[in-house]
Amino acid sequence: MITRRITLSTGQGTGLIDLTSRLDEEVAAAGLRRGRLHLHSLHTTLGLILDRMEPVLLDDLIRFNGEASNGHHADGGRGRLLLRPGITALVEDGRLLLGRRQAILAVELDGPRSRELALQLEGEFSAAPTDRELELVELELRRQLLCDPDPMRLPMARLVEAGGKRLRPMVVVLASRLGPAHDPLRAAVLGAAVELIHDATMVHDDYVDEAATRRGRPAVAVAEGPARAIEVGDYYFARATRMIAELGDDEVTRTIAGALETICLSQIDEVALRGSYPGDHATYLQVVRGKTAALIAAACEAGARLGGGGIELAARVARYGELLGIAFQMVDDLLDYSDASGKPIGTDIRQRTLSLPLIYAYEDERAGPLLRRLFAGELDEEAVVRVQELVRQCGALERVAAEARSLIASALEELSGLDPDRGGAALAEIAKRAVDRVS
Repeated sequence: MITRRITLSTGQGTGLIDLTSRLDEEVAAAGLRRGRLHLHSLHTTLGLILDRMEPVLLDDLIRFNGEASNGHHADGGRGRLLLRPGITALVEDGRLLLGRRQAILAVELDGPRSRELALQLEGEFSAAPTDRELELVELELRRQLLCDPDPMRLPMARLVEAGGKRLRPMVVVLASRLGPAHDPLRAAVLGAAVELIHDATMVHDDYVDEAATRRGRPAVAVAEGPARAIEVGDYYFARATRMIAELGDDEVTRTIAGALETICLSQIDEVALRGSYPGDHATYLQVVRGKTAALIAAACEAGARLGGGGIELAARVARYGELLGIAFQMVDDLLDYSDASGKPIGTDIRQRTLSLPLIYAYEDERAGPLLRRLFAGELDEEAVVRVQELVRQCGALERVAAEARSLIASALEELSGLDPDRGGAALAEIAKRAVDRVS
């Protein structure tokens, strides 16, 4: 089962919103082939019906708006409306099973409003990585750590066992599936190696940023000391590189090696740019492309290469991965202003981490001068709260969210025409979930 929330905005006091095409997109993105879609309104004045989108229905709705409400009838002579808080539809062959003139409609009784709907999809999903494929990655991670010396193994094992999104191994597996020679065991090795590289970069980043925790546990530099953090990160860069080399695919090795080079150069750029904090949009993209997007793009490209995909396929999923990586980092920036983050609100502000919302806020005529004065002094808790207020008030968060969604739309275009059953639909779902974190 997949659960998620979808949002919509209504533009008038009473009206109908056709949700059919949007729900079909949700079904396709999730890779649901056969099963059911459940949709539930989270508002008492927003109902759901299965009917035709036609003027007579809207006339009835407007005429009897005072009587119609969720679970009640409005009898108008020309028709009868039954507004319900939820609706269920069947899915066959990856599409909603509806009659030729049927549509799933939201019925707004008290707009204009911003609305939220709960969505559940259940049934047969053919596109997402199977539990077995993901378990193979976890088994490979544990196997690789098992034979390492304790001074290296124990700090990394704590980080690996703490979990994480496993985004990079997932895109490796899905991109490999798109090729004609997909091998689950080889894809698991590559996925585990890419995850170790990602974790090694976090060990180094936490030391450079003086971060106290990672994934809810003490950072390696805090628990083991700065010297050990550098050693652990370096060791697992080397360890992962050997795992990839042993796969025996030169293109895969070159792809990941190029990403490692870019990551290291990006870290140097980020440290050097701290003197001009918060920087500008071009600088931000330069750092994010290296720090976050490079490894995701390489994971996609290397996975496609390992699965026997051609040059065109590898290039398309690499572009998808880069766009996803940039958007993913933008959303992470937004989470610094949200309770949805796994870290305390305002962490990026306190640590003066490169952040797009702050860059846009600095450009605002009113907020910019106030922010400069705040950052010129010591950032105590009162100052951090004030920075957050200014960033929220000037519209910077909405601007970043819109940019992230635009990048995801471009990423989805790169997947157009790829087989949804072999991984294309699941890659699309990963991209959509990246921006749904701030919905």
